[in-house]
Amino acid sequence: MSNFAKPENALKRAEELINVGQKQDALQSLHDLITSKRYRAWQKPLERIMFKYVELCVDLRKGRFAKDGLIQYRIICQQVNVSSLEEVIKHFMHLSTEKAEQARTQAQALEEALDVDDLEADKRPEDLMLSYVSGEKGKDRSDREVVTPWFKFLWETYRTVLEILRNNSKLEALYAMTAHRAFQFCKQYKRTTEFRRLCEIIRNHLANLNKYRDQRDRPDLSAPESLQLYLDTRFEQLKIATELELWQEAFRSVEDIHGLMCMVKKTPKASLMVVYYAKLTEIFWISASHLNHAYAWLKLFTLQKSFNKNLSQKDLQLIASSVVLAALSVAPYDQTRAASHLEFENEKERNLRMANLIGFNLEPKLDRGDVLSRSSLLSELVSKGVLSCATQEVKDLYHLLEHEFLPLNLAVKMEPLLTKISKVGGKLSSASSVPEVQLSQYVPALEKLGTLRLLQQVSQVYHTLKIECLSSMIPFYDFSVVEKIYVDAVKHKFIAMKVDHMKGVMLFGNLGLESDGLRDHLTNLAESLNEGRAIMYPPLKGASKLGEILPTLADTVDKEHKRLLARKSIIEKRKEEQERQLLEMEREEESRRLKLQKITEEAEQKRLASEYEQRKNQRILKEIEERELEEAQALLQEARSRKKGKKPLLEGEKVTKQSLMELALSEQLRERQEMEKKLLKLARTMDYLERAKREESAPLIEAAYQQRLVEERVLHERNQQLEVELSQQRHEGDLKEKNRLARMLENKMSFQERVLHRRQSEYDRRTAEREEQISQMIQARKHEREAKRKKIFYVRSEEERLRKLHEEEEARKHEEAERKRKEEAEYRAKLDEIAEKQRQRERELEEKERLRKEALLARPAELPRPAEPRPVEPAVAAPAAAAAAAPAPGKYVPRFRRGGTEPAAQTAPDLDRRASRPDDRPPPSSDRWRSDERRPPTFGGSKSSWSSSRVPSRGSER
Repeated sequence: MSNFAKPENALKRAEELINVGQKQDALQSLHDLITSKRYRAWQKPLERIMFKYVELCVDLRKGRFAKDGLIQYRIICQQVNVSSLEEVIKHFMHLSTEKAEQARTQAQALEEALDVDDLEADKRPEDLMLSYVSGEKGKDRSDREVVTPWFKFLWETYRTVLEILRNNSKLEALYAMTAHRAFQFCKQYKRTTEFRRLCEIIRNHLANLNKYRDQRDRPDLSAPESLQLYLDTRFEQLKIATELELWQEAFRSVEDIHGLMCMVKKTPKASLMVVYYAKLTEIFWISASHLNHAYAWLKLFTLQKSFNKNLSQKDLQLIASSVVLAALSVAPYDQTRAASHLEFENEKERNLRMANLIGFNLEPKLDRGDVLSRSSLLSELVSKGVLSCATQEVKDLYHLLEHEFLPLNLAVKMEPLLTKISKVGGKLSSASSVPEVQLSQYVPALEKLGTLRLLQQVSQVYHTLKIECLSSMIPFYDFSVVEKIYVDAVKHKFIAMKVDHMKGVMLFGNLGLESDGLRDHLTNLAESLNEGRAIMYPPLKGASKLGEILPTLADTVDKEHKRLLARKSIIEKRKEEQERQLLEMEREEESRRLKLQKITEEAEQKRLASEYEQRKNQRILKEIEERELEEAQALLQEARSRKKGKKPLLEGEKVTKQSLMELALSEQLRERQEMEKKLLKLARTMDYLERAKREESAPLIEAAYQQRLVEERVLHERNQQLEVELSQQRHEGDLKEKNRLARMLENKMSFQERVLHRRQSEYDRRTAEREEQISQMIQARKHEREAKRKKIFYVRSEEERLRKLHEEEEARKHEEAERKRKEEAEYRAKLDEIAEKQRQRERELEEKERLRKEALLARPAELPRPAEPRPVEPAVAAPAAAAAAAPAPGKYVPRFRRGGTEPAAQTAPDLDRRASRPDDRPPPSSDRWRSDERRPPTFGGSKSSWSSSRVPSRGSER
C-alpha cells in the first residue's frame, strides 16, 4: 500500500499507470487511498479521484471495487457534501449504461457484418475450422462474448446504487430515479428474473425502513415529497410487472401500494388511483377472479366519472359497458359452498383481503358485511346509474339474463347481442387513463352464464327433456361443454338435474342420490324408539312431573352450563389441534410436492438438454457436410482458374475438402518460405550497404566537426567584443540624457502642483453642483407624488360619482320599464276582454242565423212538389217569404233589401256588429284575424239572395 502526502499525488500516480497500460494497479492504488482512514475528511480532490475510480471500475468491470469505494465515499461526504456523492453515482450509472449500449451496438454491427453473400471469401483456414467445430450462430456467440458481460455489470451497478442509497433522506430522488431506470432496463430487455429480484430488494428496503425507525437520516414517509417518490416507484413497478405479464409480482406490488398507504394513513391522488384500479382489473381477470374484477371496474368507473372532467361520452359509455359485462360474467352461485370449514375460513379471509384492496380501506376491519357478492354488485350498478350509461346492446343483454324468463329461446336471443358486443371496443381518448377496452373478452363468460340461466329456467318448466332438444337450444356450445357446465352447477347446488345417457334425456327436479336415504337413518331410529318407550312407559301427570323437576332445576341448569362450557373448550382445542395437524400435513405435502416437482423438473431438463444436444449435433453435422460440399465446389473452381505452371486438378479425381485444404495449406507454406528467403537475402544486402556507407562517411564527419568548432569559436569572440562596445556607448548616452533633463525638475514639480490644484477645485465644484441637482430632483419628485395622489383621488371620486349616477339611471329605467310593462299588460287584458265579448256576440248571431236558415229551409218542404223534373220549391217559396217579410209603408228600406228579404236578414248581423262596438278604436291585429277567422263569410247572404232571385225568374219563364 502506497502512502501519499496529498490525494492529488495518488491521482497523478494512477494516471501514469493508466498511460503505461496498468489499469489494474491504478485501480488498486486509488482503492487503497479511498479506503484509508487517513483521508476521512471530504476534499474537492477526492471527488476527482472518485470520478477516475469509477471510470476504472467500469472499464475493468470491477463491481465489488466500485461498491466498496462508493460506500467509503458515502461515509466521507454524508454529512458534509452529499451532492458530491450524487454526482459520482450519476457518473457511475452513466458510464455503465453507455458501455452496455456500446456493447449492444457492437453486437448488432457484428451481426450486420456477418450478413454477406459469401462468408468464406476472406476467411483464413483456422476461422473455417472454428466455424465447423462451433455450432452457435454469430449473434448468439457475439451476445455471449460482448453483450452479456456488460449487461451483468449494468445490473450489478443498479443493485449497488440501490443498496448505497437505501433509507437515505438526502438522496431519495436519486434512489427513485435509479429504481425507475432499473425497471426500464428489465422492461427493455425482458429480464423477468432480475425484475423479481429488484422488487424484492425494494420491498426489503421499505421493511428495514419501518424496522429501524430511529436510524439517522431516515426518510420520513409522512412528508408529501417522500411519500410521492415512494408511490411513483411502486406504481412504476406495477406498470412494468403488468407489461412483463408477471401477474404474481403485479399483485404483490398492489399489496405494497396498499400497505404503504395504510402505513401513512393517506389516500393517493385520483390519477394514481385510476392506474391502481386499471391494473387491478387486469390482474383479477388473468386470475379468473371475476367478482373482484367487476368491483375493480366499478371503482374505476366511479373515479373516471367523478374526477376526469375531460372524459368523452363515448369513452364513458364504453367503460360503463365494461363494468356491466364484468358484473354479468360473475358466476351466479357461490363456489365455496361445498368446501370444508378450514377452506371456508381461508376463503372468507381471502375475500375480506380482496375487499380491502378494492375498497382501499386504510384501516381494514374484518366485517362479514364487507364481503363482496354478485347480487349486491348488480344492485349497486342500477342504483348508481352505471347501467344507464352503458350501450343499448349491453342493457338488452342485462335485462335478458337477469329479468326475462325465456327458457326456449334465451340463447338464440343472446347470440346476436353477443356478436355486436364482441365488435365493440378499442383505444380510448387521451383524456382517459385506461388505454384500451375490449368487450370481446367477456363473451365466453357471458355464454356460460346464458347456458346456466337457460338450464335454470328449463328446470323450472320441464321435468324431462331430450338431449338433442337441449343441444339445439344452445347454439354456441357442444353438449360436452354443456355437460361440464351443469356438473359444476349441480356440484354447487345451483340447479338440480340428472342426465340419463342410455335414454338420451335430462331429468330436472330435486332428485336425491341413493345415499341420501341413509342420511337420516339414525334419527328416524331414535324417534321410533322414543315412541315405543312412551307407549311402554307412559309419562306421569304434568303437575307431579313439574313438582319433581322444579327442586333440581337450578342444579341441572348449572351443571348443563358447565358441561357446555367444557364442551366448547374441548371443541376449540380439538379444532386447534386439527388445524395444526392439517397445517403440518399441508407443509409435509407441499415439501413432498416440491421435491417431486424438483426431481421431475430436473429429469425434464436433462431430457430436454439431451434432446437439444442431439439436435444440435445433428444440425452441426448437417451444416458441416453442406459447407464442405460448397467449399469443395468453390475450391474446385478456384483451382481451375489458377495460373499456368501450377499443377492442374484432373476432372476425374475425387475432390474432397480435406485434400483441397491440405493442398491450400502446403501452397501457402511454400509461398511463405520463399518470401522469408527473399526477405532474408534483401536484409543481408541492405546490411552490407549500410555498413560500407558508414565506414566511408566516418572520417569526413569528424573533419567537418573540427572545422565547425574553429569557425564557431571565432564567431563567438567577435560577437562578444561587439556587444561590449555597444554597451559602453549606450551607457555614455544615458548619462548625457540624465544631465540634460535634470535642469527641468523644478519646472516639472511646479507644473504638477498647478494641475493637481486645478483638478481639486474642479472636483469640489462638480460635487456641489451634483448635490444641488440631487436636492432639486428630490423636491421635484415630492411635488410630482403629491400631484399624482391628488389626481388619483380626483379620478376615484369622479368615478364614484359617475357610478352612482349610472346606478340611479338604471334604477329609473327599470322602474319606467316595469310601469310600461304593467300598462301594456292592462291594455292587452282590456283588449282581450273586448275581443272575447265580440266573439261571444258573433257566436250568438251565427247561432241565430243558423236557426233562421233552418226555419227557412224547413218551410218550403211542406209545399206540394211540381211535376217538372227540375225542383221549383225555392221559386215558389221566395215570393211568399218576400211578402211575409215586406216592410211597413213609410219605413226606409236599403237598396240591397228591396229585391228580397233574405239579403236583409243576411246582412243584419253586420249592422248589429258595427252597432255593438263600444268605440271606434280597432282591435289588435291578432284579435282581428281571429275574429275574421271565426266570422261567417259575408258573401253567404248575397249568394242566397242571388239563388232566390234566380228561381222566380225561371218560374216566370216556364
